Amino acid sequence: MQTGNVRDGKDNKRPPRKFNDRKKEEKLYEEKVVSIGRVTKVVKGGRRFSFAALVVVGDRNGNVGFGTGKASEVPDAIKKGIEDAKKNIVKVPMNGTTVPHTALGKFGAAKVFIRPAVEGTGIIAGGPVRAVLELAGIQDVLSKSLGSNSPINMVRATMAGLLSMRNIETVAQTRGKTSEEVLK
Repeated sequence: MQTGNVRDGKDNKRPPRKFNDRKKEEKLYEEKVVSIGRVTKVVKGGRRFSFAALVVVGDRNGNVGFGTGKASEVPDAIKKGIEDAKKNIVKVPMNGTTVPHTALGKFGAAKVFIRPAVEGTGIIAGGPVRAVLELAGIQDVLSKSLGSNSPINMVRATMAGLLSMRNIETVAQTRGKTSEEVLK
């Protein structure tokens, strides 16, 4: 005769669940959602709404990337954007806490002017440009966005400007000289 939870002579109770048995993945990158847009697709039965997210990720140590994600729900779009951004991470040249030299990044109608600043200035930039520069680890910089102000184009123009920069060591290596000879 069976009673209660006993089946084949074994107790049917599960062992107590441990919450710390799963190791949390260490966050290598910080992420920042720059913009979330509601996208509408008009179909026969009416309108279908989905969300597009623009996300920037970086480690505040010279590595930064951006990505876009699109899904029917906002959290899913952000998750897709983060995954896309992690695939597009690039190394940004830095000179201490600022950028090595002045640069103008262009993408479409958006232009972003980036200029080095003295220590203690902070990040003087607006919205999408600020997100990229902060997560790249640049602490002192002056910038001005010109032309288009659409977030995706501003982020792409900022990345183009940062990628066009070269530090003294890279220039010296390209020319086959020492960095002291290049500075003369």
